[in-house]
Amino acid sequence: MRFPSLPRSLAGQLFAMQAVLIAVVVAGYALFTYVSDTRQAEDAAARHATAVARSIADSPSVRAAIHTPDPTKDLQPYAMQVMRDADVDFVTIMNPSGIRWTHPDEKQIGRHFLGRIGPAQHGHTFTETYTGTLGASVRAVTPVEENGRVVGLVSAGIKVEAISERVQDQVTALLGVAGGALLLGAVGTYVINARLRRHTHGMNAGELSRMHDYHQAALHAVREGLLMLDGQYRVALINDGGRELLGVGEEEDAIGRSVADLGLPAPLTGALLASEPRVDEVHLTASRVLVVNTSPVSGGERRGTVVTLRDVTELQSLMGELDSERGFTQALRSQAHEAANRLHTVVSLIELGRAQEAVDFATAELELAQTLTDQVVAAVGEPVLAALLLGKTAQANERGVELVMSADSRLDDGLLPPELSARDLVTVLGNLIDNAVDAAQGSAGARVTVTAYASDAELVLRVSDTGPGVDPAHADLVFQRGFSTKPAGPGGRGLGLALVRQAVTRLGGTLTVAESEEGGAVFEVRLPLRTPVGGSR
Repeated sequence: MRFPSLPRSLAGQLFAMQAVLIAVVVAGYALFTYVSDTRQAEDAAARHATAVARSIADSPSVRAAIHTPDPTKDLQPYAMQVMRDADVDFVTIMNPSGIRWTHPDEKQIGRHFLGRIGPAQHGHTFTETYTGTLGASVRAVTPVEENGRVVGLVSAGIKVEAISERVQDQVTALLGVAGGALLLGAVGTYVINARLRRHTHGMNAGELSRMHDYHQAALHAVREGLLMLDGQYRVALINDGGRELLGVGEEEDAIGRSVADLGLPAPLTGALLASEPRVDEVHLTASRVLVVNTSPVSGGERRGTVVTLRDVTELQSLMGELDSERGFTQALRSQAHEAANRLHTVVSLIELGRAQEAVDFATAELELAQTLTDQVVAAVGEPVLAALLLGKTAQANERGVELVMSADSRLDDGLLPPELSARDLVTVLGNLIDNAVDAAQGSAGARVTVTAYASDAELVLRVSDTGPGVDPAHADLVFQRGFSTKPAGPGGRGLGLALVRQAVTRLGGTLTVAESEEGGAVFEVRLPLRTPVGGSR
């Protein structure tokens, strides 16, 4: 035997479940109502029959008729009238022995009453359900007493069939109400189904379940950060990548919290709270460089925002190194060009027979180059920083800026602990020098002075320039991503100093800016060393 399958649509399943539920409830209630109402109807019929029988037994006219030679002559019309007026199915008046004086069927008059009469013969009124000449009925039998003596009996009754018809009418009304409820439920289910299909784009429960499974799998598989905000800019969803990139741990339940309460940097928070889309914006957190894209969820009213986050920290670092390598290459190209010019000069002097002058010229050039190298290496023995300073010196020279090491500089090789990675130091010092060269370029006596030394338990890096300096009102703004006093180039501006502050903050150091003695700006970085180091200034 095959059972009908459930409807595939969610609305169909809801309606089927609703119909079954209503049917079970109605059937149970109908059965309970039928049994209860039947009992109540029988009790009410017994009370009604008793009242009618007692009123007849107490009637003086009935007592008077009993003493006449032919009681039936007066009692039969009276009994029929009472039946019609009192809404009972029969009224039987009989002598104390049970011989009928009245009956709805005149043929039964004079015959013995069917049923018990014993209690009534002894002066007691009682009720019973009995099947007599008219069928099953609920009847009451009561004595007619005169001077303490039973002179007759009265029985009044209502057919069980009539009682059942009244109960059936109530059950029919209940079934009508149930049908109306089922119809109303069908209309409501149709309306809800239409709304559900509009909101779920026509997908049924199985399709929604599969989509949820795919959604969860994709959410955790995507390495990029994914953040979904509701219409009030609260976090509705965040994947593992988003938690990692924003620094929101598993123990911190971000779901339901406002973006403003996540403790993110102000520029990044502003981008997430913006109502307009953001495309490939670079923002910094405490330890990462992120590319942020935001897109409002379409659909009439504001429903929320979808945010994607890409970690470009390593890429940004590699781009910085590539820029440095590109600068070194350009510097080497310039130096090669200059070297070629000097070599041609030496060759020309030799060809002119002025060998000594050629030797003197070449020696002077070698001493100048060696002096620069010796100056940098003597001050900074750390090989990565020394190479950076030599390359930046050549770059600055090409742009008409003199880069010098101060007499206070002293940083021997091996002093820096492993916690201070070469990449972080290159990011900090390289961006400070680039910013200083930009500021000093074009000024009178353009010069950038670099100071680097380790003292006590900290590393000090100081870069000053002869540029226009920093407005005190902008002392904090210069470290924010996007702020710059120069026009933006192809790659944008305002990122270098922000990267410096990010690295310094990550290393637990401090970064300050002030006015230099030469009129420009001086940036000072102090980084704690994990172990005490020696060295002098």
